[in-house]
Amino acid sequence: MIGKLNHVAIAVPNLEAAAALYRGALGAKVSEPLPQPEHGVTVIFVELDNTKVELLHPLGEKSPIAGFLEKNPSGGIHHICYEVPDINAAAERMRAEGKKILGDIKIGAHGKPVIFMHPKDFNGTLVELEQK
Repeated sequence: MIGKLNHVAIAVPNLEAAAALYRGALGAKVSEPLPQPEHGVTVIFVELDNTKVELLHPLGEKSPIAGFLEKNPSGGIHHICYEVPDINAAAERMRAEGKKILGDIKIGAHGKPVIFMHPKDFNGTLVELEQK
């Protein structure tokens, strides 16, 4: 069912410093900050030949990333995202497998439908499935 690794999301306490690290030390192509108020984050995409790294920083008081950074002040991997051909079929399959979907299907930061799977069902990892 899953296809390519779409991105690895890393929560960061300082978005500008994280972008500078990837741009400078690693020589990566780094996007401008993109506020995503509906998700409570500002993101920067680090573009690689085969995938992306998504740098996440809290935006607003109800940001899910703020809670993550309280527990992990220096930041860390927040989730991984896999592409799926059909998000509705993927959600149906996850439910049939007894896996917990967090919330409803919504439009993600890339403008495509996504769902998030509970970390307890995936070896302690928050998994995002994104329709390609």
